[in-house]
Amino acid sequence: MTLCFQLKPWMSPNPVTGYTASMPDNKAPSAVSEEPPEAAEESLVKNGDSGGLKKSVGLVSGTAMIVGTMIGSGIFISPKGVLEGTGSVGFSLIIWTACGVLSTLGALSYAELGTSIPRSGGEHAYLMYAFGSGTRRIGTVLAFIYDWMGIFILRPIMFSVMCLSLGTYTVKPFFPTCVEPPEMPVKLVTVLAMLLLAAINIYSVKMATSLQNITTVTKLIAIMIVTIGGIYKIASGQTQYIGEGFEDTREDPSLIAIAFYNGLWAYDGWNNLNFITEELKQPEKNLPRAIMLGIPLTTVAYVLANVGFMAVMSKEEILISRIVAVRWAGHMLGVMAWVMPVFVVLSCLGSANGTIFATGRLCYASARDGHFPSILSYIQVKRRTPMPSILFTLIISILTIIPSDLSTLIDFYSFCMWLSYGATMVALLYLRYKEPNLHRPYKVPIFIPVIVLIMSVYLVVSPIIQTGRVTFFYAILFIISGLFVYFPFVYYKLKVPKTDAVYRFFQIMFQVAPPHHD
Repeated sequence: MTLCFQLKPWMSPNPVTGYTASMPDNKAPSAVSEEPPEAAEESLVKNGDSGGLKKSVGLVSGTAMIVGTMIGSGIFISPKGVLEGTGSVGFSLIIWTACGVLSTLGALSYAELGTSIPRSGGEHAYLMYAFGSGTRRIGTVLAFIYDWMGIFILRPIMFSVMCLSLGTYTVKPFFPTCVEPPEMPVKLVTVLAMLLLAAINIYSVKMATSLQNITTVTKLIAIMIVTIGGIYKIASGQTQYIGEGFEDTREDPSLIAIAFYNGLWAYDGWNNLNFITEELKQPEKNLPRAIMLGIPLTTVAYVLANVGFMAVMSKEEILISRIVAVRWAGHMLGVMAWVMPVFVVLSCLGSANGTIFATGRLCYASARDGHFPSILSYIQVKRRTPMPSILFTLIISILTIIPSDLSTLIDFYSFCMWLSYGATMVALLYLRYKEPNLHRPYKVPIFIPVIVLIMSVYLVVSPIIQTGRVTFFYAILFIISGLFVYFPFVYYKLKVPKTDAVYRFFQIMFQVAPPHHD
């Protein structure tokens, strides 16, 4: 086959409108491609246009993306963490419900932003629109800081933790006498899972969304089994555990904050659909619909699952259980107890799939807007997937599992995450004031983003005041370090030598081309 490439004007997208503008011809090549068999793809390559991301996610797949990413290993482990902070069955159920309500309020606020600013990238797109109308505006530093945190810490940590959970649950049955399975096989299975999910997401959006749909169904089946088991126990009159109600409720605010953090970790992922808005069919309708279907469904599932756990197991047993669902299966499923670890593995697989799917789009959107090397915004011309950004996400995620302990990274994950949620709520409120006539297909009552903003401030400030742990100092240092990258390479556009040759090499190697917006 013939390899051909064209040197076209560099495409530099406006961060607000998304339209491209021509730059001098001595910039990087626009498209490099092996001649594809399909006529449509051949036309795209000849015109130096990757065609952008394809709209292939409907309402069902969008809802599955939310539910499937949120329901990961958290619900099968976090009951322990929430119960530690609350001390009682009744207060624990209240915390789980409150976390669901807070996630719903946040997601509804994001629905307004996603329908009025229908661009992929989630918080990146909204901060860019609200605070930076051009790549040389100082306001874009907020969006860059979010990208800096999101691409190097937040999203890779999510992906790594989910894959590590998958690796642990997969390997554990082969080492029944060990309290913890050996580290090396766990990390080997983890890396293999990462490679598999990256390959699926590079190969086909349809395959990735199909996997998400299937794993979402298996998660709901697992939760249904736990719920039915709990209801059976209650109907049989065995209410000695769940009947304890609010006995031993804790009143320490710091412990309650820990309970919230554990619950919100299980709910995390409610904003994933906002990262893929450009691939969502009719986003002005399907984005809010998917949120209104997905998050209440997840909240109900979580509360019912906790009822199922607490109807079968005592508080003391839950607190000493590393994997609550597996011990519950030992009580209720007998010889079929092995199915629960399988469900947990599939649950982790689905959550990890949703995370890398969304993270690739964040990386793609930030590179398209000039915050990271533009090669990361290129599209695979045959598959119409953001191949370079997915590969980059994969590499960063693998690097995060090299340390033997991820606890330090996980500790300030929530700190950075709620910092970004708070900044996004400020952007929403600012746009209400700055652009009252902005077309908003979906609009939330103003008190909703205000509540989310207040809770964001609490969840950022509270652990610093109550614990004073050095972890949060590290998080602040990492955020500030991003400025040393932003000003020379983004604000002043310092160019690294030989980048054109590097881009040309990767374009030929991976058959990718820059996106173009009509």
